[in-house]
Amino acid sequence: MAATPYKMLEALAVKAKDLKDIQLLQLHLEHAEAVCQPELDGHLRNRCYFVSHSTRELVNQGKADYVPMFLSEIPKMLRNGRQPVDVALIQVSPPDRHGNCSLGVSVEATLAATSVAKTIIAQINPQMPRTHGDAAIPFDTIDYAVEIDSDIPCLDVGTPNQTHLQIGRLVAELIRDGDCLQLGIGAIPDAVLAHLDGHRHLGIHTEMFSSGVLPLMEKGVVDNSNKVVHPGKIVTSFVLGSRALYDFVDDNTEVVFLDTEYVNNPAVIRKNPRVMSINSAIQVDLSGQVCADSIGDRVYSGFGGQVDFVTGSQMSEGGRSIIALPATALSGKQSRIVSHLASGAGVVTSRAQVDYVVTEFGVAHLYGASLKERAEKLINIAHPDFREALAAAHRQAG
Repeated sequence: MAATPYKMLEALAVKAKDLKDIQLLQLHLEHAEAVCQPELDGHLRNRCYFVSHSTRELVNQGKADYVPMFLSEIPKMLRNGRQPVDVALIQVSPPDRHGNCSLGVSVEATLAATSVAKTIIAQINPQMPRTHGDAAIPFDTIDYAVEIDSDIPCLDVGTPNQTHLQIGRLVAELIRDGDCLQLGIGAIPDAVLAHLDGHRHLGIHTEMFSSGVLPLMEKGVVDNSNKVVHPGKIVTSFVLGSRALYDFVDDNTEVVFLDTEYVNNPAVIRKNPRVMSINSAIQVDLSGQVCADSIGDRVYSGFGGQVDFVTGSQMSEGGRSIIALPATALSGKQSRIVSHLASGAGVVTSRAQVDYVVTEFGVAHLYGASLKERAEKLINIAHPDFREALAAAHRQAG
């Protein structure tokens, strides 16, 4: 994530050319181009639990590995030894007066990796924010350290377009005062947040959040007052966004960074009332199956925490889940509401788990709906140019 020790990865890429069969375990990496060079084939192989722009082509060429896995399960897999870890490469803040460094803007599975690794190598970065929660790591547990002052990667998702803003408005209309939100990164989550000015007493328990939350904190829209788990605090596992976001979380006791085995555990999520999970998708078929990690058989991203939070929100008292996506792809040439998922596409969220699906053309409430009812509702929120073909395909399927 934003805590990727990319300066050390650049050095690793040089050293790896003298080695063979190094395996680099990773979630999403920022600035990871150095370890994705073609000449590292046979020397270093990326093993990805979430595929990013740096590793996408390697995975689809068979030169890197993608592991489909719920984000809540990754720390557990490291701790129980089913995935051994020899070395943890991390980036931390300088130690405080108590001798503790901070994992900063990304705890997720890094905490678990440091707890089981035989060797910990750390970049000590004065620019890394000090965060609260599970982020502390004693300096004397680090085996090797190097101080490098380097920028924390920032991400600007840009201004939401009209499609995203319309989706954001429709999703915001489903959110009630006092709801506890899980949301990710990108144009749709930011568009939802932009429509929440009139809400009150919202809470946040999420695997990650971005800069769009800041205005709602400043206006008092998000106060976390209705939460049962960590009331009064934002619960997250990592953040990725602007420099202002990193300044906001720095030494901020209102934000706790916790391990994803805890944050994404449905048994924990359900304890908060009225959890609203908001996730996206690449395709949704007419039965409600959600593909979110691939375009056909081409891997695009990963499971992340979608299923964790869909499950937890629906177990929560008064909770609901939303899958939000634009109705089309490829500049309107292809519908993302489809009669059947593309050949090779994997199901991330099953049709039995889907609650609401939202496009810019409306809201389809699928909970408790039959296959026939689901198809009708989803056709109604598809782009008008594709509705007739979808209806014909549905009739042909009987």
